[in-house]
Amino acid sequence: MRIGDAKQSYEADEAIWTSQTQKLWLGFFLLILLVFPFLVDSYLLYLGCLVGIAVISTTGLNILTGFTGLISLGQAGFMGVGAYTVAWLSINTALPFPVTLVLAGLMAAAVGILVGLPSLRVKGLYLAIATLAASVFLHFIFAEWESVTGGMGGLSLEPAHLFGLTFQSDFMMYFIIVPLAVLMVLAARNVFRTRIGRAFIAIRDRDISAEILGINLLRYKLMSFALSSFYAGIAGGLFAYFYRVVTPESFPLSMSIFYLAAVIVGGMGNLLGGILGAAFMTLVPEALKLLTAALTPFYPNAPVFMSPMLEIIFGALIVGFLIFEPHGLAEIWHRIRRFFRLWPFRN
Repeated sequence: MRIGDAKQSYEADEAIWTSQTQKLWLGFFLLILLVFPFLVDSYLLYLGCLVGIAVISTTGLNILTGFTGLISLGQAGFMGVGAYTVAWLSINTALPFPVTLVLAGLMAAAVGILVGLPSLRVKGLYLAIATLAASVFLHFIFAEWESVTGGMGGLSLEPAHLFGLTFQSDFMMYFIIVPLAVLMVLAARNVFRTRIGRAFIAIRDRDISAEILGINLLRYKLMSFALSSFYAGIAGGLFAYFYRVVTPESFPLSMSIFYLAAVIVGGMGNLLGGILGAAFMTLVPEALKLLTAALTPFYPNAPVFMSPMLEIIFGALIVGFLIFEPHGLAEIWHRIRRFFRLWPFRN
């Protein structure tokens, strides 16, 4: 068979082959997630929980920024709304934690709608500044509304309880955080198979053309803000149950930059990119800590020198990926897959 015929045959079977292999890879990945907590130590289990929370929040921001084209620097503030909602409800009510999580997401979504109101008039840098201002305002509320948030001292809450089980350890929390992360990524994937998801993408590509086609810009932009903030609220609620303490310092501006960096590094407008970006950006600080610990015996001032490096690294990663690989880690992954699929036909 000639190479050209082989390529045509390959392309004809590619859709079926891809569908089958995707199912196999998904099953293999879910199996790894299932056995992971039984095979690793407490530190890696802790990192796994952090990655799960980051995946949920990054997926929400990716819906807003990557798929709808609306830049936001308020993700930390929305997570804070979710975390404080969960903390207050767990202290003052007897609601089970699934209910408090849903209410945390809804509360964050309501705040997200209010923050998203200027999106009809402004976009780009101006919208980023507006969401940044909202994040600063929310941080002020967290610090000053002492009767609800506990002020700078924050709130402490009991572990999550369900069906007589107490989710106190990282091992137990893993079986809440990771399944929720998987479900919420799959839910986001299904959103973009609907009219709503296609409207988001149309607004991102050309909002004027989308409006001409009959898409209500304000409605769908606010819907995108609400959905993104809902994801952030769920992530914030899980954050509260994971650490069992919530303070204003738990959600600094740098956290919003962290999630924006995760979206850019992973790949905007790509759900796989959100997963890869969240995992990569969560592991970068840990790698930096390990490097600092390794350098300290030889260079005692290493902690002082390395402490400001995290922000520098985040900035360098954002700039580097925007210049050299604007489609992020997801595109690198797809390029590797294409290379190994087509390697017999490269010549």
